[in-house]
Amino acid sequence: MNASAPASTSLAAPVTAPALWYRDPSYWPRERSEIFARSWQYIGHESQLTEPGQWVADVIAGFPLLVVRGADGALNAFHNVCRHRAGPLTDGHEGKCDGLLRCKYHGWAYTLDGRLRLAREFGAKDGFDAREYGLFPVRVETWRGTVWVAVDPGISPFAEWIAPVEQRIQDQDWGDLKVSLRRYHPIKCNWKTYVENYLEGYHVPDVHPALNAEVDASRYVVTMEGKVAIHEVPMRIEQPVYGGLWAWMWPNLGINIYQKGLMLERMSPEGAEGTRLDYIYLMPDGEAVSEETMAMSDAVTSEDIWIVEKVQQNLNAGVYDVGRLSPLHEGAITAFQAWVREALGE
Repeated sequence: MNASAPASTSLAAPVTAPALWYRDPSYWPRERSEIFARSWQYIGHESQLTEPGQWVADVIAGFPLLVVRGADGALNAFHNVCRHRAGPLTDGHEGKCDGLLRCKYHGWAYTLDGRLRLAREFGAKDGFDAREYGLFPVRVETWRGTVWVAVDPGISPFAEWIAPVEQRIQDQDWGDLKVSLRRYHPIKCNWKTYVENYLEGYHVPDVHPALNAEVDASRYVVTMEGKVAIHEVPMRIEQPVYGGLWAWMWPNLGINIYQKGLMLERMSPEGAEGTRLDYIYLMPDGEAVSEETMAMSDAVTSEDIWIVEKVQQNLNAGVYDVGRLSPLHEGAITAFQAWVREALGE
């Protein structure tokens, strides 16, 4: 085994990234700052933020983030970090405050636009200027009712990122979709291991028997458009669960479109060794997800988790270094690895 053999930088060359990418923890801090801090991340839905003071919060790639509906009706987004001693401003995924965001540690209070309103027992006599201690802002935008945040203030508009998906679904009306269900699935694998599994349909006949019975995997096509992978596959049956269209947006978001509603699949890294799948099911008027849809979703998820954990174990074993990628089936993986390499300056 040649442990130093580099992966090719050419999009046409079918050579994988080295196994070191998936097992060396030193990559994670760089990925966090160079990839996740510079990308748009799903955080919630506007149906959760209909009134001033309503908020949603989450930790994404180690960044505690918060979006709140302001008194003026606008959405404001911040790091969920008090400027006193880094306490949290909220507890849980969503809720409503009384007009002030209050730190759970020492009670510092902030207006809905992030200004510090109250720092208990601090004052000008202490050389303290509250204007210097507002919350750290982050970017926030919406798309078809979904809410997105980005740590990088200079990031390009979300509409540019999602344009390839929008072009494919422009005739679909998502105006009545609301959050019906959220589910979480922990996985013992590096986030890139899972993303690469999502980016190809080559494994469907061997890993997903129920899905394979529903779709014609021999005609499964993944097309790269910008930094979006569009998955299209013909259906074998008249009333399938899926709509035959999936999309993935750099670096970690899947959009799984069903015949009725959709599921957003955020592949949330938890350090170098773990990934959490955040499943957000959006259904018309928030109605319950059908038993048929849940059964298919659970089966495919269980099968994917089993295989990616086995792959991660083998990547960690130190036997495998680089492999080959199929030009026919795995072009999206080749592109993904090139983008990771570019972001990390390798």
